[in-house]
Parts: sequence; C-alpha cells; structure tokens
Amino acid sequence: MKSSERNFARRMDLTSLQLFVAVCELGSIGKAAEREFIAASAVSKRLSDLEATLDTPLLYRHTRGVDLTPAGESLLHHARSVLFSLEKMQGELSEYSAGVRGHVRVHASISAIVQFLPEDLGEFIREHAEVKIDLEEHMSTEVVRAVQEGAADLGICNTADGIGNLQTLPYRHDRLVLIVPRGHALAAQGEMAFEDSLDFDHVGLHANSSIYLAMREAAAQAGRTIKLRIHVTGLDAMCRMIHNGLGVGVMPQRAFELMHGVGELEAISLTNDWATRQIELVARDFSSLPVTARLLVDHLTAHAGSAI
Repeated sequence: MKSSERNFARRMDLTSLQLFVAVCELGSIGKAAEREFIAASAVSKRLSDLEATLDTPLLYRHTRGVDLTPAGESLLHHARSVLFSLEKMQGELSEYSAGVRGHVRVHASISAIVQFLPEDLGEFIREHAEVKIDLEEHMSTEVVRAVQEGAADLGICNTADGIGNLQTLPYRHDRLVLIVPRGHALAAQGEMAFEDSLDFDHVGLHANSSIYLAMREAAAQAGRTIKLRIHVTGLDAMCRMIHNGLGVGVMPQRAFELMHGVGELEAISLTNDWATRQIELVARDFSSLPVTARLLVDHLTAHAGSAI
C-alpha cells in the first residue's frame, strides 16, 4: 500500500461513514441524528469533516433535507460495502468465541455438490466439528471467478474453460450420460456419440454451465445446432422435464443414479472424450490457505481420482 493510501485510510472515520449512510437513507440530518441518538450539530460537523477529508462536497443541503452530489453517490456505494464487510467480519469473528475455530468459504459446481460433496464434507465435519464451512453453488465459470476475486477460499468445479493464474489439484472425475424417457427411440442404445442425439429436442442446463458449453461446442464441430426446448437450473428439474416429454438431456451419471424416482428415465453412455470430466480443487495459492482450509484440501484430495 502506498503512503498516500495509508494516510487516506487513517483519515477515514467509520463513525462518520455510518452517519453519512444514515443521512443518505433518511434524507435528513435531523432524522439521522434522532435515529443514531446523537445531536444534529454533531452529525453536521462530522459530515463537514468528511467533506474536508475528501476535499469535495458530498451533499446538497436545503430546507427539505439533503440530496447526494455525484461524489456523495460514489461514497455511499463504497461506504455501504465497507460497513457490510465489517459486519461480516464481526459475525465471523464472534463465532470463534463460540467455539468455531475455523471458517472455510467454498464455491462449487452443481455436479460436485450433487455427486460428491455431501458425503465428503459430512465426513470432514464429523472429524473437525469446530470448523464451519460456507458452501455456495455456482456455475464453474463463476466458481473460478469467485476464487480469483477472493470471494471464496476454495473452488470445486470442472476447469475445462480455463483457470487463469490459479492453482488446481485433482479431486474427482465423473462421466456424462444422455438421459431419455423410457421407451424413447434412443433408449435401446447401449452407448452413442452425443452428435447422434441432435435430431431430438434437448433440455439443457444454464447456457453458461460447463456441460451446456461442451454440448454446444460438440454440436458446432459436427456442423449442427442443439434443438433446445428449455433451459433449467437444476438436475432434478431436468429429469422431470425429460420424463414429461420435453426432450433429452445430458447430466453426470452419478447424479442421475442418486435421483431415484424422478421420472421413468434411461441413461445412455456417451462415447465422446469430453464426456469424461475432471473435477478439481481451485485456489489462488494452496500453500497460503488458512490452516483449516488446508485441512479440508487434504481431506478432499484423499479422494483424488475416485470415479463414479
């Protein structure tokens, strides 16, 4: 951090930021003072000091209250972000006093969450009950972005679309299959190339999902397009749509096997190379992860190479 940046951070006052946000939300210095149990003159003084620190006016003051200047609009956005981060920090740190001695933020793809993580994370928590894991489901591209931006300590996803300068470790591999209704024209096929399904309507996952992107690329290489009937956001919804005749679809084999009773369906093996996928752990730097995150990585990599 540059010297000028350090000096700026030291001059900023969190109480003044809180009062500034309150004034913006209520549109009045008097109302903000009443809500925050502080004299209106003290609020006004803090706002003036804040404007002096930033060397720019933040508010238009008038008899009806206040309005934001363009600089004030910008500060409001950043002030809310700073205060939210502080609240989140307080919440996380308070858990340590309650006995939680570790906190790992994990973003993972739907394929990883449905197929492998319930058992693997459940086993980890039973061994490390003091560790809290925050798990969020996202598309693979979003998982990678979250790790790059520091929103997640650890990502778990298919990385075929690239990882930039991130590090990866092998976790699991899965196999994609074509799901069709029982009695469908393709149901008798023991295995097939994905391209042979393109004469039929498809039910696809989100347009930016790694599975749909692989399907679209395979169709393009064959000089074909996918007859997409509908996009869905979940594998159970895909199964229900296929069961009700809206098309065929591609999903991981283990995920299909775990969803017992979701329609009368058949799974057909796909012979395409891209149908066998590697699910990996992603981090900015595994060696610099907090101790609890490294414990989780060690636990998950113990399953490296395991198949469906």
